[in-house]
Amino acid sequence: MSNILILIGTESGNAQMVAEAIEPELAGAGHDVRVTDKAASAADFAGHDTLLFVCATHGSGDIPSNMFPLHEALGRDKPDLSSLRYGVIALGDMTYQDTFCGGGKQMDKRLAELGAQRIGERLEVDASTQPLPDEEAVTWVKDWVRLV
Repeated sequence: MSNILILIGTESGNAQMVAEAIEPELAGAGHDVRVTDKAASAADFAGHDTLLFVCATHGSGDIPSNMFPLHEALGRDKPDLSSLRYGVIALGDMTYQDTFCGGGKQMDKRLAELGAQRIGERLEVDASTQPLPDEEAVTWVKDWVRLV
């Protein structure tokens, strides 16, 4: 089984709600799961072979303020993440088409640039059509966990 780290990027708490909903699904499948909203560098990934980013979008398609230092540190330090696998649940609002799910998309791109291998497709949750993102995420993670 995998050691999964769920990393939360949130401004209003929706990503936290999603993480709390999917954690039992992953643990119930036999994985060791830890959740954090405080990761600031690749060193915070230690002991985990799989990362799952639950990342909201705010402002003009921006990464949430609590996840921004991690994104910046990864870009600056350029660690080799080829030993890691990851998934992304991106939260956004299609009303803002140009920046829809921008936070999650930026994290996905940064991880891929550093060699991490994405598991499955990125889930993009549209707040304008799905007011309860945790429900869509739970459905998605039930399929995603089979790939881990």
